[in-house]
Amino acid sequence: MAVQLGRYPEARHVIAHVSDTHLLDGGALLGGEADTVEALAHTASQLALLGTDLDAIVVTGDVADLGEPDAYRRVRAVLEPLAADAEAELVWVMGNHDERDAFRVALLDVAPQGDTPVNHVVDVGGVRVIALDSSVPGYHHGALEPQTLEWLDAVLCEPAPFGTVLALHHAPIPTPIALMDVLELQGQDGLAEVVRGREVRLILGGHLHYATNGSFAGIPVAVAGATAYTLDVAASARKLVGVDGGRSFTLVHLFDEHVVTSVVPVGPHRVVAGFGEEFLDEIEALGPAERLERFSRKRSG
Repeated sequence: MAVQLGRYPEARHVIAHVSDTHLLDGGALLGGEADTVEALAHTASQLALLGTDLDAIVVTGDVADLGEPDAYRRVRAVLEPLAADAEAELVWVMGNHDERDAFRVALLDVAPQGDTPVNHVVDVGGVRVIALDSSVPGYHHGALEPQTLEWLDAVLCEPAPFGTVLALHHAPIPTPIALMDVLELQGQDGLAEVVRGREVRLILGGHLHYATNGSFAGIPVAVAGATAYTLDVAASARKLVGVDGGRSFTLVHLFDEHVVTSVVPVGPHRVVAGFGEEFLDEIEALGPAERLERFSRKRSG
């Protein structure tokens, strides 16, 4: 339970946004270098600290690197118990590295349907999370098929109590990495026509392998950093440089009138500063004016 010490009450909904786990069959190293199994384990350890504060875990694609059934089973075996313990929904979104039927069978428990887009809706305590399939079979760029846009338009015609969060792999925002532009979401004007002015509060995306934010059709966009590896945005715009570090996921806090996204670093990091529960207990025991005087004033020395 969050503690209100300032102006804002606790968030009404909390979503963990995880992306680009890229597991391989047998838990093999990605590219012979990146230990995606260990990275997912570190992610799970940090998610577990949130306990029942979580309302949903949304995974925005590239769950498996090659669409292998064993890779999907491994990711599900890690995240599903976490969601169950937190009494949270687990939402799976297709990515360009995923294979539609293997994804359906291993993660959604539904029968194969060929190349039909994997679009579905999950209710998260009154927040409607729409998982859109932006993958193009056989390719790495993104696109939304006409049937997907028609389906999305129909879904948005029905209001949701606390609004809608749209989740897709290919985020509709620019990237400073030139080579990633080739792999962007195509046909964005069609998506904008459908979502502009509707009740979509936030768009979640992955694909870029670094955490970033933007806006699309007047809607905030949050891209989660990958757990597999991170693309170095400071590298030459004409290169793709993936580094074995900087992994993260994102926490989304949905308030009645605000949406806040926060990047959570993944990994065993050394603690260099912090305050314990005793500190919070002391603050809670004071009135607002006393808190400002006791904890806000700068101290010398």
